[in-house]
Amino acid sequence: MIKIGIIGMSLGNAHPYSWSAIINGQFDGEEISRVGYPAVAAYLNANKDTLGIPGAYVTHVWTQDTAISESIAQTTNIPHIVTELVDMIGEVDAVLLARDDPERHREMAAPFIEAGIPIFVDKPLAYSTEDLEWFASQWHQGKFIMSCSSMRYANEGRILKQELATLGKLELITAVGKKDWKKYGIHLLEGIFSIIDFPPVASVRHIGELEKEIVHIELESGLQITLHLFQDIAGTFQFSFFGQSGWRLVDIKNSYSMFRDNLIEFIRAVAEGKPRIEFSETELLMRIIIAANQSRLEGGRTLKI
Repeated sequence: MIKIGIIGMSLGNAHPYSWSAIINGQFDGEEISRVGYPAVAAYLNANKDTLGIPGAYVTHVWTQDTAISESIAQTTNIPHIVTELVDMIGEVDAVLLARDDPERHREMAAPFIEAGIPIFVDKPLAYSTEDLEWFASQWHQGKFIMSCSSMRYANEGRILKQELATLGKLELITAVGKKDWKKYGIHLLEGIFSIIDFPPVASVRHIGELEKEIVHIELESGLQITLHLFQDIAGTFQFSFFGQSGWRLVDIKNSYSMFRDNLIEFIRAVAEGKPRIEFSETELLMRIIIAANQSRLEGGRTLKI
């Protein structure tokens, strides 16, 4: 049995509840709704027949607030609450860093990485070049670091990937999502780049504004990509792929499925002893995220990747 520690929680991110429920196979929907996540309770209830991942269990939890830790533990049947992050070292086989505030990731991941404990870091891995280069250096020293958006495992995207050749030569990809670039731009990037197999990027430019963020990406092949993240729009994540022979709209709706597949892949990787994602792919997407933010700060200057 792989013993997993989970670290949370950041504002508006229910992953410590949902991921623990998916792995442990247990949840209290009323409590999850009470703390502000009725949509999570709904998709867990709709998929309760597939909850639980054999061979793994979340045994330890830490958050910055004991009351939150107790809620997560009681809701998903986690037996141990720790008051200090490092108390998990020696007690767990792997760690899920389930916070999505990237400025905290290096600080919180470092004790586990240095101790040689496999870690999955929630998206995005980093939001500064300095932090990204630190994670890269640890990876090159052989440390187990895995990070991605679960959008990589979206069934809707995989269906398009198997039909991609029918579109002919791609000319344009557009993507639309809700919320902000820092935390949610990675969803659009991971969804697109996992379909087109992470080709080289030529340039990045931020052409929007805060709360109405638009990012233009040009690949070395000449393919154009535009990403739109607006704070106040309704709707789900959507991708449109336009080729010379056809086009497809991808409407991402099944969050549960992609979360579960992501967790299965991490647990499988821990069992195999190495991440199942190339760090170069994660690094490329982080460089795009960091460059787009820098472009915005510099008035929309085009930056080379």
